[in-house]
Amino acid sequence: MRLRKESDEMQEDEILLVAKVSDALAHPARVKIFRFIYVSNRNRETICNKDVVANFNYSQATISQHIKKLVEAELIQVKKQDKFSIYYVNIGILGKYLDAVKKFQ
Repeated sequence: MRLRKESDEMQEDEILLVAKVSDALAHPARVKIFRFIYVSNRNRETICNKDVVANFNYSQATISQHIKKLVEAELIQVKKQDKFSIYYVNIGILGKYLDAVKKFQ
């Protein structure tokens, strides 16, 4: 049996992933929001929209637009809990993104 060596070339799905995630992280506010949710999740804190609004000097509507972009890029997952939307970082997508970006070296 012959083992195939892993290629350093980027596959089409990796290229699309890098473009999608990079676009979502292209705005400084989204990077800050993503990092806030990431750190909070790492500390086992539950984060909902009101927590994000309370920690940033942006309107609720602006926060919602930024969260929407992060959700579309699959960086953030939203789970409904009663009347609240709880935010979680999607570590799987983040890992795939970082692996794909490493292929630029």
